[in-house]
Amino acid sequence: MSSKSTDEIRQAFFDFFQTKRHEVVPSSSLVPHNEPTLLFTNAGMNQFKDIFLGLDKRAYSRAISSQRCVRAGGKHNDLENVGYTARHHTFFEMLGNFSFGDYFKQDAIKYAWELLTSKQWFNLPKERFWITVYHSDEEAYNIWQQEIGIPAERIIRIGDNKGGIYSSDNFWQIGNTGLCGPCTEIFYDHGNHIWGGPPGSSEEDGDRYIEIWNIVFMQFNRQLDGSLKKLPIPSVDTGMGLERITAVLQRVNSTYEIDLFRQLIAAVAKVISLSDLNHKSLYVIADHIRSSAFIISDGVFPTNEGRGYVLRRIIRRAVRHGYMLVAKEMFFYKLVAPLIQIMGNVANKIKSQQTMIEKILKNEEEQFARTLARGLKLLDDELAKLQGSTLSGETAFRLYDTYGFPFDLTADICRERNIKLNELGFNSAMKQQKRRAQKSSRFATNFIQVNSHSDFSGYENNNQLAIVTAIFHQGKPVNVLNEGEFGVIILDKTSFYAESGGQVGDIGILSNSYCQFTVSDTQKYAQAIKHIGKVITGSIAIKNSVNARIDIERRNAIRLNHSATHLLHAALRDVLGMHVIQKGSLVNDKYLRFDFSHFTAITPMQISKIEDIVNYQIRKNNPIVTTIMDLEAAKKSGAIALCSEKNYAQVRVLSIGDFSIELCGGTHANRTGDIGLFRISKEYGIAAGIRRIEAKTGQIAIDDQHQQSNLLVEISKLMKSNPISLIEKIKATLDNVKLLERSLNQLKWQQAAQEVISLSQQVKQVNGVHLLVTQLNNTEPKQLRIIIDDLKNQLKSAIIVISTISNNKVSLIVGVTNDLTAKIKASDLISFIAQQVGGKGGGRPDIAQAGGSNIKALPDALGSVEKWVNSHLT
Repeated sequence: MSSKSTDEIRQAFFDFFQTKRHEVVPSSSLVPHNEPTLLFTNAGMNQFKDIFLGLDKRAYSRAISSQRCVRAGGKHNDLENVGYTARHHTFFEMLGNFSFGDYFKQDAIKYAWELLTSKQWFNLPKERFWITVYHSDEEAYNIWQQEIGIPAERIIRIGDNKGGIYSSDNFWQIGNTGLCGPCTEIFYDHGNHIWGGPPGSSEEDGDRYIEIWNIVFMQFNRQLDGSLKKLPIPSVDTGMGLERITAVLQRVNSTYEIDLFRQLIAAVAKVISLSDLNHKSLYVIADHIRSSAFIISDGVFPTNEGRGYVLRRIIRRAVRHGYMLVAKEMFFYKLVAPLIQIMGNVANKIKSQQTMIEKILKNEEEQFARTLARGLKLLDDELAKLQGSTLSGETAFRLYDTYGFPFDLTADICRERNIKLNELGFNSAMKQQKRRAQKSSRFATNFIQVNSHSDFSGYENNNQLAIVTAIFHQGKPVNVLNEGEFGVIILDKTSFYAESGGQVGDIGILSNSYCQFTVSDTQKYAQAIKHIGKVITGSIAIKNSVNARIDIERRNAIRLNHSATHLLHAALRDVLGMHVIQKGSLVNDKYLRFDFSHFTAITPMQISKIEDIVNYQIRKNNPIVTTIMDLEAAKKSGAIALCSEKNYAQVRVLSIGDFSIELCGGTHANRTGDIGLFRISKEYGIAAGIRRIEAKTGQIAIDDQHQQSNLLVEISKLMKSNPISLIEKIKATLDNVKLLERSLNQLKWQQAAQEVISLSQQVKQVNGVHLLVTQLNNTEPKQLRIIIDDLKNQLKSAIIVISTISNNKVSLIVGVTNDLTAKIKASDLISFIAQQVGGKGGGRPDIAQAGGSNIKALPDALGSVEKWVNSHLT
């Protein structure tokens, strides 16, 4: 056994597998790279998926990582269990060792056993381990029994126990289709003082026997029809929860009792001023601050859909548990600082964004307080109109799902008021939502199998002689593509840049003496570069030699915009603060678009300052230098990643003087002076805490400036002014317009007064009541209200109906003095008239308005009023 800290246990795992020649690969982002169907990275294998499929290659065949994972949405969702079991978390670290066509079952099992039981490493008692294997995996079973020496009674075969073939706890699969294979799981027996049974038993959900390591033998790609297609190379993917193995090594039964969580729970209790460190709500908050902070640090903000919605639920659940602990003030954002201190180097990314993360959490907590207040009112309304003594589960779910009102709070309030709550109905609605979410989050696994590799030469060359290595037509491999056909061409080397890091793909021509293929887009496909387009003349075949020639003018414009993006990023951090982090970008030949974290609109003065800084750097004409570095050396140099970078050993570092240094694989100008001019054209918000800038460079920016200058001249001519005094002239004109509008309104009031005098002479007596029904011409609909009010004041007791025609539509208004509303309601009368002119309306008993489209029916509609009024007065 060991008393090592969580950090030391993580390092020991790395040290062990490095002795077995494994490459340490950093954790990838919690937002999966190029995986829109997966909410969050939920396993160590996510970043290696293309390698398992044979679509990608790395310089290493053995790897290890401690992958940050979130399981709080989609297929893997532990959110509701967090805090109430000994092992569930929304955020955790997954230790994993991987083999890509190198070792397989025998070595994978032996490595795991050596690490867990040898005296040099974890030194755990061998008799505490139980093993599961897929029921037909004789090879794995024999390795465990005959080579490792596990007694047969502690090796459990698990068959297809989830309703279908290859649907088993011991047959791992990424989804309904895709990567899969049999697995063997290692369980640790915490002792008979804890309730629970071994895997496969009726008591397996207890906490005595805990799975600590899953070793997956990745062999197949499951097709849509359920069949298994062998992968190009059988591989190994393992996962061991850091928190779970730490609990074992630190001799505690719950992951919430390990050193890391003890410290974090104590920090939460201190912020909330609570002395009871065993309260389950503290466990929830401690878990949720980890997941919230790490998710935000990887670029996700709270929203009402997708990843942002999951983040919002985690934050609000934590805040709700704080309220249950009677937190006296906002507290959640205050936990970021202790989290950074407790997590150490693992939280470096959070530390660099601490101010931003704290602000997001504080804003979300403030907003949730308002949500709770609104939810309480909505719940009060529902309970007030309740017939019977049971609140429906559907109502509780609507409050929860639409308004974010916690179900447990609904249950508490119902309990206080002796009202039953249909929990089964709520659970049913929740299950339906989960089924919809799972259906929409299935992994996309249809892919073109490309074994080719394309070398990119476009940093140096605009033209490239190349050999056609693969052709695809309608998604299928072919040997030749004929004139008029659309398809995909793969070359052994190419000058065409494939879309990546926000930069669009190149366009251009592939040609030889026999054919011409127009490239309309260029995309990456693992190690290959796809030239997407159409054969214009002739035909193109496998092994043909072609000249790959990009559209140079377009590429040059893109290069200017991409280099300007780096200058813009640095300028934003200089003007707005170091919290500014890139959240997305688009670089094409027309303009650049840059999304970044910031909480308020940028002022015109700040925009001018940002433009001035970028243009100053352009005038300095610094060289734009690209250097190939080791990833670690690049990070030490201070380079930041402008775009999403995979964990390659070698990266491109782009330096612009001493102003900007970033990782970037795009194409760039040679010197800043090539950019010529930089102009921001738009700045606006696209989400909570995220702003967007659109800008132009080079000749397009100059053309844009000319256009605005010409527009200014034209406006000056119209205003009979010059550009210098244009603002004063416009102000004077606007002041004059206001005077004219004031005079016009006075005339309208006078006209309305004259109309009242004239109309009061048209009043009829109907059953002893004053009735006025009339149509006014050349009267704006908004004047009718003024006329109605004046007539009611003058006549004291009356029913008034006035109509007018404006823009080929009928406008109606009905006024009834208060002494008559018991007999005649304006809203009833307006509905009667409106139906006849093809419209509808409504209002109060004393005044109502309506519109209609049938102008021809208006005379008859007005003529029917007297009879309707008479019938309602008798």
